[in-house]
Amino acid sequence: MRLVYFGTPDDAVPPLRALVAAGHDIALVVTQPDRRRGRRGNEVLPSPVKICATELGLPVATPQRSGEIVDDVSALDADLGVVVAFGQLLPPSLLAATAHGFVNVHFSLLPRWRGAAPVERALLAGDPTTGVGIMEMEAGLDTGGLYAQAVVDIRPDDTAGSLRSRLVDVGTTLLVATLPSVVDRAPEPQHGEPVYAAKLTVEEFRLDPRCSADELERRVRAGNPRPGAWASVGGKRLKVLAATVHEGDTPTVGHVSRAGVLGCSSGALRLVTVQPEGKQPMDAAAWIAGRRDEVVLDD
Repeated sequence: MRLVYFGTPDDAVPPLRALVAAGHDIALVVTQPDRRRGRRGNEVLPSPVKICATELGLPVATPQRSGEIVDDVSALDADLGVVVAFGQLLPPSLLAATAHGFVNVHFSLLPRWRGAAPVERALLAGDPTTGVGIMEMEAGLDTGGLYAQAVVDIRPDDTAGSLRSRLVDVGTTLLVATLPSVVDRAPEPQHGEPVYAAKLTVEEFRLDPRCSADELERRVRAGNPRPGAWASVGGKRLKVLAATVHEGDTPTVGHVSRAGVLGCSSGALRLVTVQPEGKQPMDAAAWIAGRRDEVVLDD
């Protein structure tokens, strides 16, 4: 099948490689422009998908806006467009630029968690399962019909990173298996109450001890690897990279014991791995041992 592929981050690399390995003709790869990336953001770098496409010898386009390449895509005579975490909305004129439209690999069980952050929202909500869908793209936000879905269990220790990695693996297999039949059948409409996965903000990952320990533990896992759960101690930001719900004595709300246990409104949270401002990640026990004063979270 002759395809146009839209994707940008690391998550979109395995599906691209799999489509090439399956023998599909990738007429064009479209990705976000080169930008400042990396931990310090002081280098202008290509996206992971552009790097992969270049290695595979595929043509690449990097428009500032996806609507800029409608004519280019129309001229390719492609059968289908495939989108995996591209990072821009596609206008109707672009969706109509291939013979059979576009499909999207979406990391949730639609219609639950339509939108920008389905993996993190599923973790924050404490969902027991999530999944992957191969969806027909249309003008609405993740409203298209489904060609296939696969359910994925959420493990008690899953972070956003580990869960997304499994979803990418499942989604890649599902995409390759589903594509051959897409042009010959109509997708099934979504069923159920839509729930929207709003974009993440840094502020909502603040560890507020007025919340329950269960909620804060989910916040830590959902924020790993980004944007990261955090607290303010002595006016400085402390990232919390790993934590578990503590069964035992509970310190005063907002106080962290010498054992690294944070008192919450309900229960307690044991800090496991932290990153003080300006320092490398470390065991919470080592961070506590290096402090002489009592650790109390700022309001």
